[in-house]
Amino acid sequence: MAPDDSDQFLSQLAENNPELIQRVIGLQIENIEESGLDPRTHALVRIASLISVGAPAASFDWQVALALEAGASDDEIAGVLLAVAPTAGMPRVVAAAPLVAAALAA
Repeated sequence: MAPDDSDQFLSQLAENNPELIQRVIGLQIENIEESGLDPRTHALVRIASLISVGAPAASFDWQVALALEAGASDDEIAGVLLAVAPTAGMPRVVAAAPLVAAALAA
């Protein structure tokens, strides 16, 4: 992305530009469809990946909301933390736990 493009993208994102939001959401829907996973499983897998990379709170807020909307339960979302602990490591899981809890409480 060229500097002018990134400035425009960030500006439109900050302004909640409906066309840009539609394009971003469209990419999300395409990703779900192309994965072959149902939306619930897709959202849970993405939460696991956020834990693995040490993502910020805003990422968890959005992905947990999508998981809940897709029918995942609070217990299933908490279970993701347990499931990834052996591979992501306890420090990542411990760091993600309050972020996931806050997203569930929102």
